[in-house]
Amino acid sequence: MKNAAFYINHLQLQPHPEGGYYKETYRSTQNIPAAALYNFDGERCYSTVIYYLLEQTDFSAFHKIKSDECWHYYAGDVLLIHVLYNDENYKCIKLGSAIDKDEMLQFVVPANTWFAAECAEESLFVLTGCTVAPGFDFADFEMADKKNLLQVFPQHKFIIERMCR
Repeated sequence: MKNAAFYINHLQLQPHPEGGYYKETYRSTQNIPAAALYNFDGERCYSTVIYYLLEQTDFSAFHKIKSDECWHYYAGDVLLIHVLYNDENYKCIKLGSAIDKDEMLQFVVPANTWFAAECAEESLFVLTGCTVAPGFDFADFEMADKKNLLQVFPQHKFIIERMCR
């Protein structure tokens, strides 16, 4: 079985600011005009795609973006995606290949929704992909403030305290 180092080296992944490793593999050359977008400052490309790898010892802390983000499972073990919906509900999605065990090959995090990701307890690493439309721009990214998130979602204290930096 291939390990995390194999994918990091062969896919030329780089450290990601929020944890793990990534490589942008696609950014559309065409843009959506700002006037056609709601809640964005300026134009955005149609879509972007990255490889994203997390190892057991790392996690992607709670954050949100202004676009829908579709996660795709590629290799490795099971990834847990923790989602805090705007109606204050929490859901943990299992991204993996065992679809007969409630794992999903794809999952879409809705725009403006807080989410975090980590390897499942028994997982060594997970290689995923993320497709964002309209395309990802760091101007649309917001890292969660633990104190503020706890005020909105006090009933989900356990996961917020564990998945914020």
